[in-house]
Amino acid sequence: MKSLGFVIKQHIKSYVQNRMLPKVYKKAVSSTEVDRNKVIFAEMHSNNLPSSMQAVYDSLKASGKDITLYVRDIKDMSWPQSIRFMKSFMKDYAAAGYVYICSYFLPVSSCKKRDETKVIQLWHSGGLLKKMGYDTLDDIPKSYKGNVTANYDLVTVSAPICVNYWKKALRLPAGITKPLGLPRTDIYFDKEWQEKCKARFEQVYPEARGKRVVLYAPSFSGNAASPKAPGLDMGLEEAFARLKDVYLIVRPHPLMKRDYPQYFDKRVKALSTEKLLPVVDVLITDYSSILFDYCIFKKPFIMFCPDIDEYERSRGFYADPRSFPAPFFKEKIEMVKCVEYKLYLDMCREEELYNFYQTYMGCCDGKSTKRLLQEVERL
Repeated sequence: MKSLGFVIKQHIKSYVQNRMLPKVYKKAVSSTEVDRNKVIFAEMHSNNLPSSMQAVYDSLKASGKDITLYVRDIKDMSWPQSIRFMKSFMKDYAAAGYVYICSYFLPVSSCKKRDETKVIQLWHSGGLLKKMGYDTLDDIPKSYKGNVTANYDLVTVSAPICVNYWKKALRLPAGITKPLGLPRTDIYFDKEWQEKCKARFEQVYPEARGKRVVLYAPSFSGNAASPKAPGLDMGLEEAFARLKDVYLIVRPHPLMKRDYPQYFDKRVKALSTEKLLPVVDVLITDYSSILFDYCIFKKPFIMFCPDIDEYERSRGFYADPRSFPAPFFKEKIEMVKCVEYKLYLDMCREEELYNFYQTYMGCCDGKSTKRLLQEVERL
């Protein structure tokens, strides 16, 4: 049974979303006109501009666009602060030519927008693995009234195989979802950037010199309010410590920070997970979309999914992780042995890794930002 506090909170959220914000927007529309030069970047899960937005932001800034940022982590705001934030956004939304988001941003979908305003969903992950959106109960609660993806004009995905899945999961009209690639992945193709990442890695992790770098980057199961990651409690660090030629780095999903603060030290700030990818020799993951970023580099990986049976029942998959061109394990001992003896090299063949990249990330080729902005101009 849900607590009284939870019920009250849901009623407040429903009122703000379905009553208050539409009124603010309607009033702003009556006194403004749409400015095609006015661009908004909006995000409510971070206090800094997300990497998913950076490439597009930089390009538009260089072209002289009038850019306004609505980037705050709602968890860091009080109710009055969050309401002021959303009301301010709605006023600017009424006059904006373009609004860019990279995850669910509910104010965008709180009421019917002006046709002249275009909403572009950049999304924050590529590939195709775990179910999302309306295809699972974990993403969008039943209590939510309305359509969380209403008003989208363009959604970019990483490969053609993703289009129909995104269309169904986000309940999008035909023609909205397009395989233009993810602008944030363009930097992965920059050789100079790769070399800077390697140089920075040597500064931040000098003890890894001469060793195989193994990155363990698990996602989480359950919903965002109570995330779980069973692999983090299985003693992997102790198991890998005896492998003298291996250096293990553990980078869990950001939602695990509260329960596992030891993995979110100053090194994470000094070198983000994305900047580790050019350096990593083998990735170990479960259902994290970091796998698809990593596959751009066409290097070996291992699927370690100790809770796959439960995960399959509770959330489900679009693509079976057991079918990927990599070793699959549920047990720690077998997985560690695979790393120790480099058994992953037998399953992670070059041609299959390339085909995997083409299937799930083929439109991420270093030109996604240019392609996206050309499509936006046609809206």
